[in-house]
Amino acid sequence: MALFDKVKEQASQVAKKAQEAGKAGQAKIEDAQAKRKFDGMLRDLGAAVYAEKSGEVSDNSAEINRIVGELKATEAEREAASASSADMGTTMTKDESAGETETPEGGFTL
Repeated sequence: MALFDKVKEQASQVAKKAQEAGKAGQAKIEDAQAKRKFDGMLRDLGAAVYAEKSGEVSDNSAEINRIVGELKATEAEREAASASSADMGTTMTKDESAGETETPEGGFTL
């Protein structure tokens, strides 16, 4: 029975690590999507400023202000998300931290 208990415990640990890796991967995907959205808004802002300065549009300040507001809101959301993910990463119990080893970026060990 002791062997079965060890195997069961190891399987549980592997499942937990796989779940954590899945969450980390999902966070990276969400971060990349947010960055792509932010970059698109910066491109739109540049286009709006260029259109106004080049004389294509006489007054584009409303559009520029709208985009700047969206950029500020998105930036605040990203900062809040990174702060909350940093807080989540530091809430480890004493037992968990005793078994932790330093892993390279990507969370894989050889």
